[in-house]
Amino acid sequence: MLRIIGMNETPAFLTSFDAPPAAVVRVSPTTRRIVAANPGAFTYTGTCSYIVGDGEVAVVDPGPAGDEHVEALLAAIEGRTLRYILVTHTHRDHSPAARILREKTGAVITGCTPYRPPPDLQVTGPGLDASHDRDYAPDRILEDGETLRLGELSIDVVTTPGHTTNHLCYALRDERSLFTGDHVMAWATTVIAPPDGSMGDYVASLEKLRDRDDVIYWPAHGGPVRDPQRYLRALLHHRHQREAAILQRLEEGDETIAAMVARIYEGIDKRLHPAAALSVFAHLEEMIERRIARSDGPPTMQARYFKV
Repeated sequence: MLRIIGMNETPAFLTSFDAPPAAVVRVSPTTRRIVAANPGAFTYTGTCSYIVGDGEVAVVDPGPAGDEHVEALLAAIEGRTLRYILVTHTHRDHSPAARILREKTGAVITGCTPYRPPPDLQVTGPGLDASHDRDYAPDRILEDGETLRLGELSIDVVTTPGHTTNHLCYALRDERSLFTGDHVMAWATTVIAPPDGSMGDYVASLEKLRDRDDVIYWPAHGGPVRDPQRYLRALLHHRHQREAAILQRLEEGDETIAAMVARIYEGIDKRLHPAAALSVFAHLEEMIERRIARSDGPPTMQARYFKV
């Protein structure tokens, strides 16, 4: 379906988020949040783990396997039955604590498929593939459209590949809320890094969410997205703008990703350039698939690129 994107819409990022590690904060009638002490360039203030339900509960994105974070989760669910450990994707800031929670509570790990190295890994380079939790072993792999019952609550599974091939979101039908993992975040755009990340899949997954009626998103990093449809339009517009900027650099003779990043992200902290380079690479890979760009060989971080 053809979508109309407002040309003046840009993401209004929420860059203030005060949530001390290990503190349990109720964010809705059915949901509490605990932030892990793993701040960083990709994790913002840390991974947000969510506890959904009351008597029977689920933990969404249990996070890293740090003692303080796991102890906070266990304390928060004390006296309740942990039924599901839900994982959005297998980056190591999201899934390792799942194994500990399973050992301590007997709950099942349900969620995304395990990471599988892409066949072109040796050609494209590792991207963020080294960040995957290779020990993740779910008891049950969920499919798009499945519904989990949690007491009187219903949680629907929404597949959203793009940031990773195996990325899922979870919709709490009773509150029309969506746990978005790293797919949509309020504090920044999502990093898409080939070979496991795919810009084409990511944009298609954003479009998929535009057909939903969720009223709030709970990301795995930072605060909530409170006007999802407007924010989705802005994210899509941002991606279209980035593609246009890359096409302009190709037209003006820039052939390498490094040269494009230096111009497109001029004035941006250079410590962010490696992440920016991965994003440009993802755009170029998708543009080659659509035959509006080409490379002098297999698309890689070191290849030379040209406008078709």
